Amino acid sequence: GSVDCPNLEFEYGDADGHGAELAELYSYTEEPELSTNRRCFEEDFHTQVQGRRWLELDGAQQKAYVMRLLDGLEVVNREKRLKVARAILYLAQGVFGDCDNEVDVLYWSRQNSFLLYQLGTFTAFLELLNMEIDNSQACSSALRKPAISLADSTELRVLLSVMYLMVENIRVEQEEDPPEWKTCRETFRMELSFPVHTEEPFALLLFTMVTKFCSGHAPHFPMKKVLLLLWKVLLFTLGGFEALQAMKVRKREELGLPPLPEDSIQVMRSMRAASPPTYSIELMEQQQQQQKRGHRSRRPLVKQDSLDIYNERDPFKNDEAGVDEEETDDVDSGIEGELDLMERDTIIPAMPAQRPPIERVSFPKGLPWAPKVRQKDIEHFLEASRNKFIGFTLGQDTETLIGLPRPIHESVKTLKQHKYVSISDVQIKNEEELEKCPMSLGEEEVQETPCELLYRAMLYNLPQYMIALLKILLAAAPTSKAKTDSINILADVLPEEMPITVLQSMKLGIDVNRHKEIIVKSISALLLLLLKHFKLNHIYQFEYVSQHLVFANCIPLILKFFNQNIMSYITAKNSISVLDYPHCTVCDLPELTAESLEAGDNNQFCWRNLFSCINLLRILNKLTKWKHSRTMMLVVFKSAPILKRALKVKQAMMQLYVLKLLKIQTKYLGRQWRKSNMKTMSAIYQKVRHRMNDDWAYGNDIDARPWDFQAEECTLRANIEAFNSRRYDKPQDSEFAPVDNCLQSVLGQRLELPEDFHYSYELWLEREVFSQPIRWEELLHYQ
Repeated sequence: GSVDCPNLEFEYGDADGHGAELAELYSYTEEPELSTNRRCFEEDFHTQVQGRRWLELDGAQQKAYVMRLLDGLEVVNREKRLKVARAILYLAQGVFGDCDNEVDVLYWSRQNSFLLYQLGTFTAFLELLNMEIDNSQACSSALRKPAISLADSTELRVLLSVMYLMVENIRVEQEEDPPEWKTCRETFRMELSFPVHTEEPFALLLFTMVTKFCSGHAPHFPMKKVLLLLWKVLLFTLGGFEALQAMKVRKREELGLPPLPEDSIQVMRSMRAASPPTYSIELMEQQQQQQKRGHRSRRPLVKQDSLDIYNERDPFKNDEAGVDEEETDDVDSGIEGELDLMERDTIIPAMPAQRPPIERVSFPKGLPWAPKVRQKDIEHFLEASRNKFIGFTLGQDTETLIGLPRPIHESVKTLKQHKYVSISDVQIKNEEELEKCPMSLGEEEVQETPCELLYRAMLYNLPQYMIALLKILLAAAPTSKAKTDSINILADVLPEEMPITVLQSMKLGIDVNRHKEIIVKSISALLLLLLKHFKLNHIYQFEYVSQHLVFANCIPLILKFFNQNIMSYITAKNSISVLDYPHCTVCDLPELTAESLEAGDNNQFCWRNLFSCINLLRILNKLTKWKHSRTMMLVVFKSAPILKRALKVKQAMMQLYVLKLLKIQTKYLGRQWRKSNMKTMSAIYQKVRHRMNDDWAYGNDIDARPWDFQAEECTLRANIEAFNSRRYDKPQDSEFAPVDNCLQSVLGQRLELPEDFHYSYELWLEREVFSQPIRWEELLHYQ
């Protein structure tokens, strides 16, 4: 990870380019199956249509042929069914045998996907997928095997590939799409979001596959394909980041809130990356001072834990004790702590005597973000001011300013100008009122959005889903060591015969690394999508998912992920471009050599890895924002040095999310840390949104505010449970059920009596009513 990282020309979005997203569906070991699919198609096609190619058929002939293939899916014989499914997969892959270049393959892949959908292929494949999931024979044979390979998941891989290609091709809009494709896209989105035949949305079936795989009952499930499909289904049905922004604007209008101060996506796109903190000049000066004293400290080169390289002090120890302002002796905890050990020796010799002029970065005038102030902040400010100047407080009153000096009036005015009420604040307030007055407010009207339906379907197994996703993320993280008890996520990448030559081993090594990267990418993207959509739909839905992610150790897991050489992860070349789909289908493959495998592509970074890093940082921000107990977890797990290393990546969006995470914990890291990290502190000032009276940089109020972390999480949990039970548990015999007190209407109701009642009711009256004396005293006693 060199300090001289170039500015990365990276555009963050919902997904990578269309071709790249399709290419990631296949592992390189699956490549021979492309020709198998083609053979299955051509054997059948040439018996039906002599002497013509697929591209030469008109629409009616293509439809008739696909209908014939779909009929073939209904045979009992597994082998025949698989051949037909492979022929359909070849159509979805773009009949590459008839194409001359990659553009044609992608064009025909889209054309055929729409055709297949219109003829009901997705529904047919959904039935087959359900059969395969419930196939206990395949599960038990996979469980008995010592090593699982590609062959164990053949049927599932073919089915999931067809479904993925259909979802991805139909999801992506293009300008030249005919109008019937647009209606087709909407119908498909509705079909995936609002199921007609089944009880739950399609995404839930995929979540169930994930938990089944993690529980060890189905180790042969091709997890990469399941997760990619799940991510794309959520992206399609719920909407991407730009759709989210539009929904947020619309929802604020509906609630009567003022419009958003800015479009955050646009602000981040216009931001420039800052140079990572290099402390060359100060380091030179310190070394010169030490040489004058006649000694040189090399203590950091002693072998120690990687996190301790930065020699961060324990934030819970009192740094202030005995620390002089001009502290020059302690080199390790000073500015040298900002440099990685590997970089020191390379950077020090090449230092210029003068500070280079490039250091002065010209920042645009003004700050990138409009400041925001919460209602709570105004209340706290007024409470402190009244206590100071008047000696008593007025609770939540933010209007009465009598007795306060003029500057305080000005401050309150400025705070109110920048006051920001979020959708979450309104939802929390409404929830409190509904809890207080369940009778008078009646039942809440809940919009049946795709997001609401998904949450309702996921609700009861949501903890298992989150744990399963994090288990797979842990297994795919590059910092994870292979343990015997960790789950095997390589079922859909390992070939039946393990490699013999060095070249085959290199190819498989690249394939396995690429496979893990794609899994990290899909999990990080789908978790972020879930969190963002649930937060917009209802804050307590978001809090429920967040809390289960925190309980499942998501925070240390993401920090573990970043505790690596993040520059080498972002510039990793785990791809063999000549083997990528659709290139490998239309071009003659050159003879692979060790050099060509190592060459990789010429990009300055790996798109998917940078995308994954930003997603994971955004998830970490969502989990910790405004939660003191979780911010303390960042401090306890010594996240500051890990996050600071991530600042070496010169990409504005990634730096912004790292700086946000550093900002929330700065006040807990102590004065010495702040003194040693002034460049990082100034970067926070320049890039992160300002909260007017947030004392983040000094932490003067820490001692005055003893946080009860346990109580904070418990209160939140109680609120979530109250919300879930109020909205989703519908008990029949509720204490709030209406009671009919009118004597006439009660006596006038017709009751269905049992047949034998007519014969025995006189006897019953005699025994139960007439023969029993009326005890009036008891009646009075009960009253």
